[in-house]
Amino acid sequence: MNASPDEPADLSFNQLMELEARAAARSVDGDHIDGGDHDSVVLPWWQHPINILTIVVTAAILAALIGWMVGDNGSRIRHNEVDTGFLQDMREHHEQAIVMGFIFRGLPDTNPGLDIIARAIVQGQSLEVGRMIQLLRSFGESEANETDTAMTWMGHASEVGQMPGMASQSELDQLGQSSGRDADQLFVELMTAHHAAGIEMAEFAAENADNEEVRLMAASMASGQQGEIVEMNQQID
Repeated sequence: MNASPDEPADLSFNQLMELEARAAARSVDGDHIDGGDHDSVVLPWWQHPINILTIVVTAAILAALIGWMVGDNGSRIRHNEVDTGFLQDMREHHEQAIVMGFIFRGLPDTNPGLDIIARAIVQGQSLEVGRMIQLLRSFGESEANETDTAMTWMGHASEVGQMPGMASQSELDQLGQSSGRDADQLFVELMTAHHAAGIEMAEFAAENADNEEVRLMAASMASGQQGEIVEMNQQID
């Protein structure tokens, strides 16, 4: 059967597309083929090149915006003032314990068992200080308490450098000038008081911090320091 002039037969896909493109051009330019009048061919909105480009660009912008929002929310690690205050103040608390451990380990004629405990305190609390600094950085908080007041996060405000359990400079000087049994006794006395105050801070953070890692770290500190108190006192009984 012969095809009518307006319905070409056996045309390839490319030829059909070309005919459709010419029809679209006629609708824009208002031209006529062979002098005859034909109805303009209007493409559906979703086939129009400009509309397609607009959709693609809009989708790309939306995807980028969503990605930025998700990434931005992910970078805001959950924490509260207890997390921040505990990490900042416990960092300072730990740093003095490390100093006391170093002083004791340099003294003559001290208890070998206490020397091992002092070394464990230096090593363990040095690692914890490093992790506390990393957490503060991830929170976008200062690595140290930059105010004049410590422990406001647990309702026990004190001057920075004078938190409960912290040894005075004169006590540190006395430790550094001691030896033998006197050094053992003074080290255990100072470190026991230091740990007892640190345990109170850690237990509060374990209950009230918002960040899970901080809570777990605080609970571990409280348990570890309680064990060290027992071990130190066993060495001088």
